[in-house]
Amino acid sequence: MFDTNKNTVILIRDATTLPPNLSIASNAFFPGWQIVTSPDRPTFTRSVEAAHWNFFYRANETRATVLGGASLRTLRRAVKQILGKQENQNFNALEVTTILSKRFLGIPFLRTVAHLRHIQESSALVPSKAFVSQGPGHRAAESGTSSGEPHRAVQYATAK
Repeated sequence: MFDTNKNTVILIRDATTLPPNLSIASNAFFPGWQIVTSPDRPTFTRSVEAAHWNFFYRANETRATVLGGASLRTLRRAVKQILGKQENQNFNALEVTTILSKRFLGIPFLRTVAHLRHIQESSALVPSKAFVSQGPGHRAAESGTSSGEPHRAVQYATAK
């Protein structure tokens, strides 16, 4: 069982770079994701910001409803469903803001609401792959050569 009164849960993707002085306690939630057990969300957010890093919050919410009682197993299924809806997003954290256990005609279900979060040092909310832009010779390089093989466009990284 988990505490359904604790509505805010922070999940962090494995191998996420965190500020150097930030110490957290976490447990494996499911492959590739850790659940932050300590500190709580407000303290975690303040610690990230105190290190002059950013903990971005995406206002769009994602909802999931799964059958089952208030258990960690049911919460895992709900979070998997939420992450499945956000496959193409390059965010490294997730904040579950609502965990509501209910019954309908005696059948238990769990309603979950989550927001994507992203921890990074840079103040620009652009995932690292999107920092790559085409160089000035992009159109000329696409035209190809006399041998029929196209040139590869040079890409310039603009990230720190």
